[in-house]
Parts: sequence; structure tokens; C-alpha cells
Amino acid sequence: MRITSSLNIMDLFTASIWSPYLAGAGIGVLLWIAFLFSGRPIGCSTAFSRTAGMIQCCIFGNDTKDSEYYQMVQPKIEWQWMLVLGIVIGAFISSMASSTFQVTIVPDMFAASFGNDPIFRLIIALIGGIFMGLGARWAWGCTSGHGISGISQLSLASFAAVACFFAAGIATAMIIFSLW
Repeated sequence: MRITSSLNIMDLFTASIWSPYLAGAGIGVLLWIAFLFSGRPIGCSTAFSRTAGMIQCCIFGNDTKDSEYYQMVQPKIEWQWMLVLGIVIGAFISSMASSTFQVTIVPDMFAASFGNDPIFRLIIALIGGIFMGLGARWAWGCTSGHGISGISQLSLASFAAVACFFAAGIATAMIIFSLW
């Protein structure tokens, strides 16, 4: 007697929505692998800082590398930078495999609340990105760095940072979408 499974592995990869439990377990395994091979936690914001440093080096030359900040966070391509690239490529492949890929300039929720102007949407996204980048550098880590890696190491600073991330996110959403 042969038992067949109703779960096809390709169905998993072509699903438009993945199980948060399975995705979380995958991130946990990735965290173990990162610590095993690099001795460093997973995080994305440092990769963006390194990219900014590489751009500055192209514009201003090697004087950038002499700054105090870039002595700590050297502007170079390393494994965390490649992780961010892998996230972008993986998201693209996943959206193509699930037939959900689309280019959206103004998301429906934003359009319903603020109108359909793509320039306004770009300005808001740029301002939000700048604030998120500054916050991640100020907190010495982003949501993935503190929320995944820091909490898994039971870092009190990461617990505090994640609480602040959630509080700020909820407050911002309430202000922006007038849910007071």
C-alpha cells in the first residue's frame, strides 16, 4: 500500500502567501547558519550603510574610508550585503513563481487615504526611508537585526528596540490613517 502526500513541494513555492510558521522556521535556520559560518547575526541596515559608503567613495574618493563611522562599518561588499541582494532576488523569483508579480507605483491603501499622485507617494516613501535608515543606525540595528538576531540572543537592548519599533509603527499608522 502506497501513501501519497497531498502536499506537493512545488505548491509550497508557488503559493501567493506562505505560512508564517514555515517562513519563521526558515529564518531561524538561516540565523543558525549565519552564526555558524560567520559568527555574526543577521541584519540588513549595515548593508545599506556599506552601500552608502561605497557610493561616497565613488564620489569623494578614499577620504570617506577615513571617517570615524566608516572605520567601524567599512564600505565593502560582504555576506550581509549579499543577503540583502538575495532578499530582493528571492522576492522577485517568488512573485514570478506565484504569478503575483506586479509593478505598483501607488498602492491601493495609500491611494484610498491620500490620493493617486505618484510624486507625492515617492516623496513620502523617500522621507519614510530616510527616517527608517536614521533610526536603524541610531539603534545600531534594524528590525531584523534586533527582532530576529538580538532577541534570539536575549539582548535587553534588542527587546527595548523592538518594543520601540512596534510602538512607533503603531503610532505612525494611527496618525497617518487617522485611527485615533
